[in-house]
Amino acid sequence: MRLQLNSTTSSAIAAELVRVREEGGVVALGRVLTLIVMAHGEQHAEAAIAASNEASREHPSRVIVVDTDPPPPSDGAAPDSLDAEIRVGADAGASEVVVLRPHGKAGAELDTLVAPLLLPDTPIVAAWVGRTPQNPAQEPVGRMASRRITDIIGAGNAAESLRHLAANYRPGDTDLAWARITLWRALLASVLDGKTDKVRSVEIEGDLSRPSVDLMAGWLRVALGVTVTTRHSDAPQIESVRVDLGDEELYIHRPKGATAATIHRTGRREQLTNLPVRQVSDCLMEDLRRLDADEVYARALAAAVRS
Repeated sequence: MRLQLNSTTSSAIAAELVRVREEGGVVALGRVLTLIVMAHGEQHAEAAIAASNEASREHPSRVIVVDTDPPPPSDGAAPDSLDAEIRVGADAGASEVVVLRPHGKAGAELDTLVAPLLLPDTPIVAAWVGRTPQNPAQEPVGRMASRRITDIIGAGNAAESLRHLAANYRPGDTDLAWARITLWRALLASVLDGKTDKVRSVEIEGDLSRPSVDLMAGWLRVALGVTVTTRHSDAPQIESVRVDLGDEELYIHRPKGATAATIHRTGRREQLTNLPVRQVSDCLMEDLRRLDADEVYARALAAAVRS
């Protein structure tokens, strides 16, 4: 169900949420957090809603999506007005979604705008889609949140954005690029178990415009204390990792478009393992599982920009 509210206020939206819950039998119990998404434009807003709906299967939440680049206000509305939409039921997964479209001065103080809509006594998570702030913790909504999630792939210049995130890192920050390499990190940790002291160097091949390659390199530099180099390929994600173990070589290769990787080891038979490309909803679901500081990410981020 979707309800449209034009030229409204945050308090009126909160009252409408209560009415919908009481009349429609929508259950608010079990909501585990408030997720505030800053989305630049309708396309990014809808993508964020789709991802949060998928993530709601594990994390039922109140999702507040603020469209920071909304369409013009409805006919007859004041230029400094607030339009909103409430989505519940099948249109919101296991969550309840509020879409805010502030116009003009109505969007000047976003923390004040969303404050009446926050669930009481639950953690606040802030996320940005379409544009990435240089210092998420100092953003109005970022100051309210215990967890701040960026996605610098959509920022245009991922390398520059990565440097800004590293320079301004605060406990609670993370980026979806880190969650995108979770399966790669788990696989490498498994195959190198008991052999990390033998590693001499590592080479990563992938799209160097994507921050996941740099974060993987940073993580390996910290974890192994060896030289890690990167090489460009036309694969849209990480394509391969080559590890020099001195008396043998480990080579893991996932071809472009594949959902499985081949593990090559000197003197052994090839192995095939599942290694699918992670979707945004999978990454968001993972990031919502932990609301404390991710120290491993912090160290990998710092090492990624030192190269």
